Amino acid sequence: MEYVRFGSTGLKVSPLCLGCMTYGSPSWRPWVLPEDASRPFIRQALDLGINFFDTADMYSLGGSEEILGRAIRDFVPRDDVVLATKVFYPMSARPNDRGLSRKHILASIDASLARLGTDYVDLYIIHRFDPQTPIEETLDALDSVVRSGKARYIGASSMYAWQFMKMLAFQEANGLARFVSMQNHYNLVYREEEREMLPLCRDQGIAVTPWSPLARGLLAGTRGSGTKRDETDTLAQGWYNQQAMEDAIVAAVQQVAQARGVPPAQVAIAWAASRPGITLPLIGASKPHHLADAVAGIGLALSAEEVSLLEAPYRPRPVAGHD
Repeated sequence: MEYVRFGSTGLKVSPLCLGCMTYGSPSWRPWVLPEDASRPFIRQALDLGINFFDTADMYSLGGSEEILGRAIRDFVPRDDVVLATKVFYPMSARPNDRGLSRKHILASIDASLARLGTDYVDLYIIHRFDPQTPIEETLDALDSVVRSGKARYIGASSMYAWQFMKMLAFQEANGLARFVSMQNHYNLVYREEEREMLPLCRDQGIAVTPWSPLARGLLAGTRGSGTKRDETDTLAQGWYNQQAMEDAIVAAVQQVAQARGVPPAQVAIAWAASRPGITLPLIGASKPHHLADAVAGIGLALSAEEVSLLEAPYRPRPVAGHD
């Protein structure tokens, strides 16, 4: 596997990141896998050459971090992998156990490190923008996390481009640790990021690691499949509700896949990974073929004609995934 430069940093990462929201406790979400079923996917990812793993404190309320941390300790030297985790969402009913206040960030990084069983994370990501906390407070706290050695880099996730640029400008003006990555919502059926965020990231040298490149399985053909996630994922049901357009895009994916003799997931991942400014897609895996399809998709080169066919049905849609 050929490794890629992470934005304008010197960090080298695999061209895929394994997202670990699927690993934790089924009591948090019914489609989540428990630890004994999760570990083989982390092992498989490592065997395939994937060195980049993403989790968050809110996934199974810390359970995902614990499972990932134990697996990494058992399977590979810590310095051989790039670990990312995130902060923002509520971890309890307590009023200060959420958001991007200095209090919550400094408490959360320590709690995440304890669950992961490591002294540092490679990438600490703010999971969303916090309109209730001044950006000065958030960015100063993140700078403290980096200067303390608890995180090597910091990143951000889904928000408006003006919000991200406002924070980047404040970091630069005040000599604070700068965001190096953006993890945003981007796939064939949701391309609104092309308007502002992707051009901004290209201009600023920011690594882009889109989440849900398969649109929660929609582009792999799982809409109406009857799986636990298809039936209970209310977020996906709210995001992917332009059925006529989405069905046309799914049909185009299937057409290209059939002509190629590959699964639709490979085509959707190939498209996402090859778009201008994209560093690497973040993928989930709950079945053995998911990782194999993702790796194959990275190596699939689509023609200009295939890209045009895949993109033709898209129409502008409301922003989704920033909440």
